[in-house]
Amino acid sequence: MTNITQFETKKDKLSETQLTENPLPSLKPGEISVKVNRFAITANNVTYGVVGERIGYWKFFPTNDDAFGVIPVWGVAEVIDANDTGLAAGERLYGYWPMASHLIMKPTKVSDARFFDGAEHRAELPPVYNAYQRLNAEADYDAAMDDERMVLFPLYATSYCLYDFLKDNDWFGASQVIIPSASSKTAIGTAYAVKGDDAPPHLVGLTSSRNKAAVEALSLYDDVLTYDEIEKVDAATPAVIVDMSGDGGVLGALHNRLGDNMKYTSNVGVTHYDANAMGPDFIAERSQMFFAPGHIQKRTKDWGPGEFENRAKAFWHDMAVKSRNWLTIKQAAGPAAVESAWRDVLEGKTPANEAWVVGF
Repeated sequence: MTNITQFETKKDKLSETQLTENPLPSLKPGEISVKVNRFAITANNVTYGVVGERIGYWKFFPTNDDAFGVIPVWGVAEVIDANDTGLAAGERLYGYWPMASHLIMKPTKVSDARFFDGAEHRAELPPVYNAYQRLNAEADYDAAMDDERMVLFPLYATSYCLYDFLKDNDWFGASQVIIPSASSKTAIGTAYAVKGDDAPPHLVGLTSSRNKAAVEALSLYDDVLTYDEIEKVDAATPAVIVDMSGDGGVLGALHNRLGDNMKYTSNVGVTHYDANAMGPDFIAERSQMFFAPGHIQKRTKDWGPGEFENRAKAFWHDMAVKSRNWLTIKQAAGPAAVESAWRDVLEGKTPANEAWVVGF
């Protein structure tokens, strides 16, 4: 009998985890079973856990214990049993998986390129997370880039989305973009996108002293400042902040420094998740949590189905190739490896130029 091995985290204390083993259920008509081969663990997944209740990330993969949830991850899986659904055993899929060894799915809207998981509990969740790419059908599919796809596509797709969101809003009247946690991969992707604009605003990266040299070496930011150099930020120039850190102290200091020239803050990530309480200097009325699926849905109406995805995919591919110059992807397998990688990322121990791809 095949068992599902699943890694679960306590919803209100992400450092507390448990491993569960349950029999793989028999398939019902219209269902398939897949084996999750490998998946990436990045700070993006920490964000899923921190805002899991608010955004609904815990709803994707329900557990038997309400106190614990499954953090979603991006990875590659293989169809084990297709059960007359239009898919084939052995097909490779890319998409949104649980931190688990297997998953039962209910394919709907099946096309040559992709399908959606039509499981009832996912019906009201954002479609972008319910779509799965059929890798064998991709004309330009390159298996050698699977690891980069797992690590970087969800991050760089968000990066491109952020850039497009800012551009669509005319940079909120700002002429400089400030990115705290500038060493994070989503920040780097955003910097790639901003610098590729025909008329890019001045780009400022904020980072730790430990990461300053590495961020400077990317040659993406016009200025690189450490968190104790916020007084060097040009307060006379209107600014938009793209925050990857969720650090209330940093944001409060920036808002205090910029005052009326803080035109907008897009709260994206929580790499400093344990410092995300916002202080009295935080300007809440000009700050908003960024939710990429919402902007993607807007662009689907603006540009038509699939166009945003095509542009984001082209951006991801080109920037992923560039990222090979600085990014090292570490691979490991087994339950202990999954837990070790999770703790490494959760505790901020993964260097900015490294990433984890793991599996059971």
